[in-house]
Amino acid sequence: MKSESANDRSAASDHIEHRWTFLTNHAHVLLLLARNPSMILREVAALVGITERAVQRIIADLEGDGFIVRERVGRQNHYRILREQKLRHAVGVHRTIGDLLRIIDSK
Repeated sequence: MKSESANDRSAASDHIEHRWTFLTNHAHVLLLLARNPSMILREVAALVGITERAVQRIIADLEGDGFIVRERVGRQNHYRILREQKLRHAVGVHRTIGDLLRIIDSK
């Protein structure tokens, strides 16, 4: 049996990064803002792996649909997650955003 080289492992990990994930970009952005409500959008974009403009659109979606509130604190935005809001899909409508965040971020 042939052993796996460092290059093979690196190629495999690169391949995994480009595959689908269980969470949407909206969920990733929401999770990051829940962890750090004052995170700048450039950081969010880098961590999620999308453009800053895409993060702006996602925040507009989340804010427009009543899942977050944007508050200006000095020169920075602060995002408050409305954790009591129900999930939108029929499969999870009995759960809240807070439930989702607790499940994903539990240790």
